[in-house]
Amino acid sequence: MNKLNAKQLRISKPTEKELQKIQRLPIYLVLDRIIDTYNTGSLFRLADAIAAEKMYLCGDMEYPPSIKIHRAAVGTENWVPWEKKSSTFNTVEKLKKQGVQIVAIEQHKKSTDYRNLNSDIIRFPLAIVCGNESRGLPKKVINISDLLIELPMMGINKSFNVWGSTAVAAYKILEFFKKD
Repeated sequence: MNKLNAKQLRISKPTEKELQKIQRLPIYLVLDRIIDTYNTGSLFRLADAIAAEKMYLCGDMEYPPSIKIHRAAVGTENWVPWEKKSSTFNTVEKLKKQGVQIVAIEQHKKSTDYRNLNSDIIRFPLAIVCGNESRGLPKKVINISDLLIELPMMGINKSFNVWGSTAVAAYKILEFFKKD
């Protein structure tokens, strides 16, 4: 299948056959109560860019169809498999029971600097969990996660944008994916 540019994506409506042709990687994105629709749309673009298996949009947040999400997602919300869930914790718990490694992006005393990730601690299938822009992830989600990672903040700002930090983490994690 040919890659689409932003103009083509904005108006595209994929068929089921086209969606089935996309080779997905064993990576899931789990979004927890994301406030800003620009972040949600950008996370759809990221999910498409890394060929994520699925994206879960959890809790109180805006969902497609949404013109605000569509503007940032440039149509990728039509190409990425996604599901609305009421509870991030229940979603993560279910994925973990299915053998999915849970990697949460969170500033925490137990967090590992993303630059220190290695093939000994990353395994697939894997879910990247990102949290609410103001409150971060709930303690229950942090506690059930297999690994917490963070990006070091070297300036005066305490945190990085949720879609940006998820993108950095996702591409670092992709370094350890080995196709059979």
